[in-house]
Amino acid sequence: MSNQTIYFRMKKRIRVKNGQQLCLGDICELSSSHNLLNLDTLPIATISTKGGNYHVIDALQICKLLQQQLPKVEIRPIGVAQTLIEVQLESRVPKLFLVVGVWIIIFIGAGLAIINFHTDVSMKEVHQRIYYLLTGNKLEYPLLLQIPYSLGIGLGMILFFNRFLNRRINEEPSPMELEMFLYQETIDQYMIDHEKKQMGKKGHVPHS
Repeated sequence: MSNQTIYFRMKKRIRVKNGQQLCLGDICELSSSHNLLNLDTLPIATISTKGGNYHVIDALQICKLLQQQLPKVEIRPIGVAQTLIEVQLESRVPKLFLVVGVWIIIFIGAGLAIINFHTDVSMKEVHQRIYYLLTGNKLEYPLLLQIPYSLGIGLGMILFFNRFLNRRINEEPSPMELEMFLYQETIDQYMIDHEKKQMGKKGHVPHS
């Protein structure tokens, strides 16, 4: 058994229920050249909101745990060094009037933003000037340009966000998805650093 090696890779982030028994297979992926033990079901801790909604388990803790269970086996971690654990709270169904109210506010705000932009750049006068240069006629409302322009704005937004009727146009992420991904990565890293500082002050793992 001394020649055997166990590799494990920590998961970056997991979500668990309040009071859930956390097992080794929940927070990391295991690989070995031989079937040693059913380590996936090895209990780690019971997670609760007593110490907060977020907890962190370090790869060093997993190494110590595996060394206790298999002292003659070489343990090698790969990948990320911590797993961020989020305790899921009971989800509340949003009230209909709140959803409708938020939708109306966003709709009006987006409309005003577009209107103010076109006012600032004098888009109406630009269309009138372009129409005059193309046809030699002056019109107050050059619909021949304004209608395609309005349709182009909607089409451009669809292509920009890579969504149409809840369907993805292609496999590339949209700018909004990239921003949300970077935002989530920053939040996760902050929570990991924060929890590690709290663990260092207390001198023990809050969820163990």
